[in-house]
Amino acid sequence: MSIFLNKDSKVIVQGITGGEGTKHTALMLKAGTQVVGGVNARKAGTTVLHTDKDGNPVELPVFASVEEAIAATGADVSIAFVPPAFTKDAMVEAIDAEIPLLVVITEGVPVGDTAEAWAYAQAKGNTTRIIGPNCPGIITPDESLVGITPASITGKGPIGLVSKSGTLTYQMMYELREIGFSTAIGIGGDPVIGTTHIDALAAFEADPETKAIVMIGEIGGDAEERAADFIKANVTKPVVGYVAGFTAPEGKTMGHAGAIVSGSAGTAQAKKEALEAAGVKVGKTPSETAALMREIIAGL
Repeated sequence: MSIFLNKDSKVIVQGITGGEGTKHTALMLKAGTQVVGGVNARKAGTTVLHTDKDGNPVELPVFASVEEAIAATGADVSIAFVPPAFTKDAMVEAIDAEIPLLVVITEGVPVGDTAEAWAYAQAKGNTTRIIGPNCPGIITPDESLVGITPASITGKGPIGLVSKSGTLTYQMMYELREIGFSTAIGIGGDPVIGTTHIDALAAFEADPETKAIVMIGEIGGDAEERAADFIKANVTKPVVGYVAGFTAPEGKTMGHAGAIVSGSAGTAQAKKEALEAAGVKVGKTPSETAALMREIIAGL
């Protein structure tokens, strides 16, 4: 089992002919993802050539719109590799087409644009789950990769991972590679994102194959504190956590757009305390967090 993504997911790439779209379409195909086409209105009717995981040639059609791509291919997932200025339009197009899952990789999307697209998705009845923006996407190891996570880091296993940070997603998957993951989802560190820690925690709680959960947060905002409340009330599976930014100087804006600390709210220490109060074991480093998870898995 997995959350949000599996081997049967049919994926289209918005921006398939651009540099990032081209590179990551190749890597997703190599990971076994069922990429079925792409979208670029200016190049509709053309095809792009790639190879699948077995080295066989694959000719992918380019469509004028997400709606057209879904009608022709039966796609149920879209990934957007679109410049920041055009990301909102790409998101709205995917939402209008009612694609079930939209992964937005793009960094530097104006927060107002994301907020508008997110509000639009809600107004349309939340038929489209959005992951991102500014995130590494989602991977169900040995089945499907929709994003930029290196697919060879780890295999399938009983751990679910939800993370604000891209690089820490990769590190945690590498640290726990001998155990493996059901699904790893990078939700992004912007102030406004689609899928939240809580959404992922609820999905992992409901997934019978996920036995334990790693949650990675960052300084800034109160998402981790809200996740701690949710864990206390709703999650029965063991959760370990890590909060990036223990050494961040107070009052200074760090890294991601969302990592703004005001007073004690939003500090790594405040988040750590909230999570520990909910029964989450919190590591001071990624490696310590991985060690806590190993102990939990060994005891299951």
